[in-house]
Amino acid sequence: MTNIKDAKCVLVIGATAGIGRALALAIHDLDSKPTVIAAGRRQERLDELAAKSGDSRIKTVQVDINTTYDKLKQFVDDLTGRYPDVDAVVLSSGIQHIFDFEKPESIDVNKIADEFNTNYVAIVNLILLFLPHFLKLNAAGRPSFIIPITSSLAIVPRPTVPNYCATKAALHSFSLSLRAQLAHTNVRVVEILPPLVESELHDHQGTTPALSIFWMPLDQFTKLTIEGLVRGDPEVVVGMAAAVLQRYEKGKREAVEQIYVRGDPAFPPS
Repeated sequence: MTNIKDAKCVLVIGATAGIGRALALAIHDLDSKPTVIAAGRRQERLDELAAKSGDSRIKTVQVDINTTYDKLKQFVDDLTGRYPDVDAVVLSSGIQHIFDFEKPESIDVNKIADEFNTNYVAIVNLILLFLPHFLKLNAAGRPSFIIPITSSLAIVPRPTVPNYCATKAALHSFSLSLRAQLAHTNVRVVEILPPLVESELHDHQGTTPALSIFWMPLDQFTKLTIEGLVRGDPEVVVGMAAAVLQRYEKGKREAVEQIYVRGDPAFPPS
């Protein structure tokens, strides 16, 4: 089974904190010894990450994905030109805001737009931009990996963060369809669906003390996620997220692939 150890060069977008940073370091430590390109907004965090690796296999690039399609295209063109062996992208960037729709006057529509663009539109654009490169690798007989990070909140939303949940639900649905469309290629779509995990995501909301009672420690999440990536799981789901997926979406991935690949009279082509 093709798995993350088959990747030669892994780009991790959103590698300056939390899950992205932890996965960048863990992938770097695999015995397959891939090159890891850590990407994010904060250069000082990127420099610290590269120094922590102790060797030259962690490269860094500064990028803010909440930008225009043209700027993302320039980023991808520059990166694939500099690192032609890049064959995996982990899409970990994300922001989260609390919205109270009982107080509509308090809603900042710019934050809604930024959240949706960062968590969904930019991710889809990056996938679109990397696909020509990955399909060239496919033609040469090499596997590649598209690894979006969604959330268990894509399945059962938390009402205090409604827009965040909607962005993750959109990306989860997109990932299911993308996997089905690429099933006949060597481009693997591997969705990571975290439960509530220790991170800085909630610091600006002031909810970290309350959530820290319930969240999964980052080290534990990272270990279990790497195990899933090494197994070659199409969906890497750990902790409470696994129970949520089993309860509400058992068989959904298989159904989507059956509908697309083999057809299903219950879902005729639109």
